[in-house]
Amino acid sequence: MTQVSAAQSQKLLSERYRSNPPSLQTVNETIETLLNHRSVRAYSKQPLPPETLETLVAAAQSAATSSNLQVWSVVAVKDQGRKDRLAALAGNQAHISECPLFLVWIADLSRLQTLGDKNQKAYDGLNYFEMMMVATIDSALAAQNAAVAAESLGMGTVYIGGIRNKPEEVAKELGLPPRSFATFGMCVGYPDPAQPTGIKPRLPQASVLHHEQYDPTIHAKVIDGYNTSMNAFSTEQGMKTTHSWELQSLHRVRGPESLSGRDRLVTALNNLGFEMK
Repeated sequence: MTQVSAAQSQKLLSERYRSNPPSLQTVNETIETLLNHRSVRAYSKQPLPPETLETLVAAAQSAATSSNLQVWSVVAVKDQGRKDRLAALAGNQAHISECPLFLVWIADLSRLQTLGDKNQKAYDGLNYFEMMMVATIDSALAAQNAAVAAESLGMGTVYIGGIRNKPEEVAKELGLPPRSFATFGMCVGYPDPAQPTGIKPRLPQASVLHHEQYDPTIHAKVIDGYNTSMNAFSTEQGMKTTHSWELQSLHRVRGPESLSGRDRLVTALNNLGFEMK
């Protein structure tokens, strides 16, 4: 696999971390694609090549899956009316309507229920929170593989957590069976060159990387620098910001009123056929 030049890899690392980026000796094309990730919310009119969907699903199915249960599915949405309705359910996010392909990733325990009925076997284990966790993690691993595959082909993506705002309505729109749940959506398309997106800085590695044991004191030591990096990024991207990343993040978790309807997620899951134990 082709190695990326030291200058190019350091440029990407500097964009990703802004201050005190790590120095990596070995960066290949795969790592370059990962470092170059950014959320794309503006798409060109360029159509996706034939078999793009099948390519992304093949990449998704190559992700790890717990016990080979493969308890996830994905619904590919291209119909304009359906994209518009999903956009409204997800908080009126216009890029869902505008992208050529919208993928909705599903935590899917219904397949095992169907197989249990077919074979007249018990499946009470599906009612435990552990299985919901497995299905959710499986869907995330699969989706991330698909996102990396899309970006390696020159496309852009953005995850849509707002698909969880109204779970029952989304399930009805997609015709989901009981014991299946839309974990998030993903827009896929070619980025609009007239609306470029920068690489959003991440927390310093010191804030997320712990050696041997977790060090809870590190966060206070690095957060000021990260607030500065995020403020600079927001200014560059023309984004309005009145608070630091630190305060914005705390505002996002201040209480149930900040969760965009997702504070009732347990109730929604019960309504969708999950019996949490």
